[in-house]
Amino acid sequence: MSAATAGVDRPATAGVDREATARVDREATARVERPATGGVDRRAMAVLSGGHMFTDIAQGSIPALLPFLIVHDHLSYAAASALVLAATISSSIIQPLFGYVSDRLSLPWLMPLGPALGGLGVALAGLASTYGLTLAAVVLSGLGVAAFHPEGSRFANYVSGARRASGMSLFSVGGNVGFALGPVLVTPLLLAFGLAGTVFVMIPTGLAALVLVTELPRLIRFRTDIREGRVQDEEHAEAWGPFTRLAGVIALRSFVYFGLVTFIPLYYVNVLHASKALGNAALTAMLLGGAAGTLAGGPLADRFGRRPVLVGSMCVIPPLVAAFLLSGPVLGLLFAALAGAATVATFAVTIVMGQEYLPGRLGVSAGVTIGLSIGLGGVGAPLLGILGDSAGLRAVFETIAILPLTALALSLTLPRRTPRETAVRPTTPRPVRSDRAGARA
Repeated sequence: MSAATAGVDRPATAGVDREATARVDREATARVERPATGGVDRRAMAVLSGGHMFTDIAQGSIPALLPFLIVHDHLSYAAASALVLAATISSSIIQPLFGYVSDRLSLPWLMPLGPALGGLGVALAGLASTYGLTLAAVVLSGLGVAAFHPEGSRFANYVSGARRASGMSLFSVGGNVGFALGPVLVTPLLLAFGLAGTVFVMIPTGLAALVLVTELPRLIRFRTDIREGRVQDEEHAEAWGPFTRLAGVIALRSFVYFGLVTFIPLYYVNVLHASKALGNAALTAMLLGGAAGTLAGGPLADRFGRRPVLVGSMCVIPPLVAAFLLSGPVLGLLFAALAGAATVATFAVTIVMGQEYLPGRLGVSAGVTIGLSIGLGGVGAPLLGILGDSAGLRAVFETIAILPLTALALSLTLPRRTPRETAVRPTTPRPVRSDRAGARA
């Protein structure tokens, strides 16, 4: 009788165990693979990239304010530079703090807060009656920028499906365009209305915030990793060592980027003896090349891998900068654009790599890769300026050409694949083989 019972109970128990195991496998597979099976959600990405653009319009407006503030408020160059430093610290270096908080709490409302505070800060900077109030307004605008980026990049990751690098490229190019549009938007307003014209910046940034508020319920549905209000991804271990080295690569690349942005116009005027208009045209070519590189870098990384694209980018920057040095004013436009494309092509790629090294800390990762590392890289421009004063602008560009080689050495120490890339590939067929094995048994 016990044998018969055993003969009946054992298959029943085994069947229950197999069913429970299969259910757990299906749930785990759904958590890992559902985002990896689709492409980029266009509507969600348009909202996020647009929000990024209008947030960074505020950030790009601050430098355009400086000449007007210097004349109106009789500011010294040191005081004007302090405003830029305040904007950099509040918008970039503080980003990891917002990321740290958003990793532990569900804070999607930070996204509409970004353009709202960014535009409000720019408006108040023009209306402020004292230098202290102007400084506070600039900090307020920077805090809005810092608040948006960790959550914005987190959701850009979620809505991109398997094409994370491609999606992040679309998200990033919104910021590139916004930063470039900042001076284009604010300068005519300042010329027409004086410093009070900054109030009108709140119109586009406020509308962007309203769109984000309206779309938040739909965006939130892309999140599958909230448990008890905390963002968590337990499928992969966190790789802090590679992440730290990646941050070093980003900082060095930012040295190169800010060096090109700062010194290309000066090189045209002071070394090539070209007009200021042609120098600005070269800068525009570099920035447009960067935008094109951003759009190309993501799909290339999705197809060939993150690390190969990063390594390739660091390899081609030195010869392109050298070719720029050997060129005249006209041909230099081409190599400025190509150098910009190669430098900026991996901006989105490194954001995704950072998120895949720290899958449970997407906010911290974005805060470091977008904010802290790039902000620290911006310190390189004054250092290169000191070099230019002592050794000339050719020495500056020779240094810019060498810096990517150090970044290349660091990037070669990174794993060939991020934990996410390694994990996603083998997981697809496993549940199928397991189910078939269970059926045969």
